[in-house]
Amino acid sequence: MTDRIEVAATELRPLLEEFIIWARDNAPESDPELVGPAALWHRLAFSQDLGTWKRADLRNLLLDRMPKVVEDADAAADGMLPAVDAYLTFLSQTGRLTEGSDSLSDLQAELDDVEDDFVELMEDLLDDDAEGDDEEEEEIGDLGDFEPFADALADLDTIRLRPDSELATAAREVPLIAQARDLAVWVGSGRRVGEQTLLSEDEVAEALTAVGLPRPETEGSLAEAVPQLWNVWNLAVDLEFLEPGDANTVGVQDDTSEWPFDDDEDVLDAWMLGLHSVDYGDPELADEDLTMALAGLTRGVLVRLLLGGGSRDLAELGQELSEAAAELDELGSDAWEAAGDPLAGALAWLTGYGMVEVTGQTVSLTPLGTEGVVHLVDDSDIEVDARPAIESMSAHELLALSAELPEEEADAEFADWMRLREPGKAAEELLEAAAQDESDALIRVQAASVVGTLGEAAIPAWQEALKQSSLRPYAATHLSQLQVEGAPEPTQDDTHWLILDMWTISAGLGRSEFIGSLRDIGPELLNNLLEVIWKIPHAHVEELLDLISQVHPDKQVAKAARRALFKARSNS
Repeated sequence: MTDRIEVAATELRPLLEEFIIWARDNAPESDPELVGPAALWHRLAFSQDLGTWKRADLRNLLLDRMPKVVEDADAAADGMLPAVDAYLTFLSQTGRLTEGSDSLSDLQAELDDVEDDFVELMEDLLDDDAEGDDEEEEEIGDLGDFEPFADALADLDTIRLRPDSELATAAREVPLIAQARDLAVWVGSGRRVGEQTLLSEDEVAEALTAVGLPRPETEGSLAEAVPQLWNVWNLAVDLEFLEPGDANTVGVQDDTSEWPFDDDEDVLDAWMLGLHSVDYGDPELADEDLTMALAGLTRGVLVRLLLGGGSRDLAELGQELSEAAAELDELGSDAWEAAGDPLAGALAWLTGYGMVEVTGQTVSLTPLGTEGVVHLVDDSDIEVDARPAIESMSAHELLALSAELPEEEADAEFADWMRLREPGKAAEELLEAAAQDESDALIRVQAASVVGTLGEAAIPAWQEALKQSSLRPYAATHLSQLQVEGAPEPTQDDTHWLILDMWTISAGLGRSEFIGSLRDIGPELLNNLLEVIWKIPHAHVEELLDLISQVHPDKQVAKAARRALFKARSNS
């Protein structure tokens, strides 16, 4: 899902940037920042086409999806509907609202219809947040709380994650997912479930057989004696193998029987959906208070394994968790004793989900387990230095990662990555990555800088890069420096493109950095640039001209930037 969100966000970015510029003049009272989440989830959940908007989709987006994902309910209550109204108007006025959409007037009528309900939903979220804040103040945490380990996690050496292909291969072998699939297929379509117990005693017996779980000897209710079956049932729901239907029914999803899927991305998406099932490994005791005293035990295992370099002695791990339980809850020691072997269930579930291996008296994270616990740590908003393995890191991953690292660390990453490739191949991969997104100047400049160090080995890659408008200025410059026969000389437009790239990067560093980069040029030369640079078809030219007009202290320069912006907009 994370990859889908990143792809959708990349597709939306140029359109939203244009909307922000449009809104300054046409809808200054709206908050363009509130449009981003709505437009993103419209793209993800309702329409592949950014310009196709339907009344029904708009209603579902605002009343069903946004309450689940909105970050600031207060701001959304006040400004989201006006912002969406402005965005739809922008799409209509710029010819981007497709013929398959409902009319702008119909969409605006739908906004009016849902306004009261939307505001009420946002107010409910605010009330829930207030209650949650009160509860958090009283909450101590459990054995699975990562926050006490935040500093230790931040101090860990770099964690290298395995390639997706390797992780997907491991995920296909996860026994618990296979059991969840078999249970869902047995459930079938439209199976009626009960209100007191989901399944009848006979159905429970059939389900145990379908999943391959033993039938326990019990004098009481069979349904109450098979907690593992219900954990697998819940996992099937988490994996979206099972979904609720109408009138107390539940049914299997259409593609469930196809697990394990052929596509690696689909496999890992499914595995991630079930990642939070680690909580099902926590002990379930007859006494609810004792059960709560050991809550989070399975996550507690995972974080301690990660901090231990990936493996721990089983006895030491058990002793540490036992002491932690006693410290966190006055019933912790009693609960630990009542559970008999509390780690047994946790390790069984983690083993079944492919996250740990137990060899003798040592328990270790698998590569899939390391991937999973890193995601759980990230979900807790705790920083940990996790990176793809050098040998599996794509050029684009390398460039994106290096942009966030200190210079020395970035240089080390590049050096390690380059050792695994012939210089010519490295140049080709880096420039291809730089061409993926014409709006990403930082990636482009990084790639050109590294490839520029490879000398004549990079000539074929530079010659190929001449075909890409965003890379041509760099390719022409470097080929000229290498005195390659027949190579085009850099043009004035090429120089202007390079300047726009550098402005884009400095603008991203903050206002003071941007103003400083402009002052380095000087007002006279900057005015001369503004006379011509608006003609360059750069993704950020209008945005940059607008920014110069707002922040440059010289009024004549600001005025020249406004004139250039007008020309650029008229030219687009």
